[in-house]
Amino acid sequence: MSVPRTLTATSVALVGLLALAGCASGTEAEPQETSAAADSVTIEDNTGTHEIATPPASVVALDNRTFQTLSDWGVELSGGAVALMPETVSYVDDDAIVDIGLHSEPNLEAIVAVEPDLIISGQRFTQHNAAIADLVPDATIIDLEPREGEAFDEELKRQTTVLGEVFGKQDEAKELVDDFDAAIERARAAYDDADTVMAVNTSGGEIGYLAPTVGRSLGPIYDILGLTPALEVDDATDDHQGDEISVEAIASSNPDWILVLDRDAVFAAETPDYVQAAEILENSEALAGVTAVQEGQLVYMPTDTYLNEGIQTYTTFFNDLADALEKSAGA
Repeated sequence: MSVPRTLTATSVALVGLLALAGCASGTEAEPQETSAAADSVTIEDNTGTHEIATPPASVVALDNRTFQTLSDWGVELSGGAVALMPETVSYVDDDAIVDIGLHSEPNLEAIVAVEPDLIISGQRFTQHNAAIADLVPDATIIDLEPREGEAFDEELKRQTTVLGEVFGKQDEAKELVDDFDAAIERARAAYDDADTVMAVNTSGGEIGYLAPTVGRSLGPIYDILGLTPALEVDDATDDHQGDEISVEAIASSNPDWILVLDRDAVFAAETPDYVQAAEILENSEALAGVTAVQEGQLVYMPTDTYLNEGIQTYTTFFNDLADALEKSAGA
């Protein structure tokens, strides 16, 4: 079947008109962009403002407060302080991650090899930030370590929220924060401020005193929950070992509750002479008359706490503490 002559003529006329219109404008049609500019997010950390391209292509994680969060969110690492990670974090089984090593003897040159665009530093690795910046000047280093003088619980939430922005995990970050807040509220509601509290850690069979506010890991709990200290020591340290304390001093202060960080628990498998914190405290003849021991009111931080001090660890601890307080109140 032939095409009608009038339709063909019309088509030719239209083409001619379009060509004339193009000439009359004096311009040619601009080509459309085929790719959009990379997205980015602007965040604030302890050092200032950073604009980070998202998603980051090569990530190095050095802050042990962040390992669990990044792992749970499925963030791929090109490098990390794997030697500083507990077995409970999935990254330890990922051979593709270049191990930067421990903060005491890090292999900072290994960071250069993975060509990072984002390095998440903090806590034990903060001391190396300047050296890392010299080695990889084009990488963005963010440090969200809880800041001195700021509320510890708010700092953990800040860290989680900022990481959520960086990795597009805002909903997941909010869920972590909400769970954390709920656990705190449970513990606050269950605690009777007439009850006195002592925080300690154990290592090598020895007991260390963890001072309110400044004591490693457990010190901030006093402020968060409004706990009443059983004992206060002048010039107490914030060192990870805590202050030396005798069982007699603990017995004399007679705490109603003892909160415990077992520093060695995470290394138990590789420490033949490891002694559990429970054995040290609960089997001590000198502490047998202490209310906390008599009533079984000792609450232990999660086993991997010493290497896993992020928001999930504290959420678990606050819920464990709330469980114990509620049980005691209902007894």
